[in-house]
Amino acid sequence: MKKNMGGADRTIRIILALAVVALYYFNVISGTLAYVLLALAAIFVLTSFVSFCPLYTLLGINTCKVKN
Repeated sequence: MKKNMGGADRTIRIILALAVVALYYFNVISGTLAYVLLALAAIFVLTSFVSFCPLYTLLGINTCKVKN
């Protein structure tokens, strides 16, 4: 897998994932919506750690800086 996510992108995804977990922890979200958002948060964290997003590949997006 070739990296296609930059640092800012990874940071935003982790912050969003933490926000979803906090909303679930404080019972702001519940039910099916909570489980869908938690699954999305898990995907965000996973893709942030590996710096690769399959959806970016399909859309031709690359936010990773190129080394000279």
